[in-house]
Amino acid sequence: MKAEEVEHVGVVGCGLMGSGIVEVCAKAGLRVAFVEADAERVAAGRSLIERSVGRAVARGKLDEEGRRQILDRISGSTDLDDLAGSDLVIEAVVERPDEKQRVFARLDEVTSPEVILASNTSSIPIVEIASATKRPDRVLGMHFFNPPPVMALLELVRSIETSDETLAFARAMGERLGKRVVVAKDRAGFIVNMLLIPYLNGAIRMYEEGFASAEDIDTAISLGLNHPMGPLTLLDYVGLDTAVHVADVLYEEFHEPSYAPPPLLKRMVAAGRLGRKSGRGFYDYSKAGEG
Repeated sequence: MKAEEVEHVGVVGCGLMGSGIVEVCAKAGLRVAFVEADAERVAAGRSLIERSVGRAVARGKLDEEGRRQILDRISGSTDLDDLAGSDLVIEAVVERPDEKQRVFARLDEVTSPEVILASNTSSIPIVEIASATKRPDRVLGMHFFNPPPVMALLELVRSIETSDETLAFARAMGERLGKRVVVAKDRAGFIVNMLLIPYLNGAIRMYEEGFASAEDIDTAISLGLNHPMGPLTLLDYVGLDTAVHVADVLYEEFHEPSYAPPPLLKRMVAAGRLGRKSGRGFYDYSKAGEG
């Protein structure tokens, strides 16, 4: 199948990233079915999409008819069997190899053998995920960036098993979704996170040592390097638990100290201070005007 022939996309996981991927696909005119673990999470995922599309209307980027059409293209379920008719499936579950392998093994059973299976993983080597299937040549990484409806980049990750045809399909699909596509080899962290994690870890260590306040670190980077946000604000936005998972994967592969998650980061996650999604990270989001 060619990318322009795709009509139905399946998405596994409808959290922060998955909901954005669903929205991007629906905006491109595709019918999208997403799967979550239970009915409560299905409703929560649908709510995330509705709020995001609602913000687009409020900002004048979408009219009410466009909003209705996008939402009408989206359905949610708790059963992976409901993705059997998908032309492409994108996985966006928690950043753990065992969980992703479980999902891919099941997708391998329920979808047609020719269907391409993609992972939104931000760090896990694709070949590890593909090993759970009988079609490793049709598995690759399609790494979107947060928030997917806004961020223009799509990082494609090709394992040693991914075929030329699969990569060409994914590149064309990314362009159909309105993304700028880059291609990376299958190494932990790929392009962006391999460069990003040492930078974020360095900022955490600087803060942990009392070298500078969180606000001053973020202000220095934002204004000194013209970044849209500083590293500690970015960590809160991404999620500190996600940052730990990615850092652990990188450190396990390369054993370089710069990839190891700093002690403070691990303690904050243990305390439930995960960033914006929990209301508190390096900043307190429970109080209006802070962070």
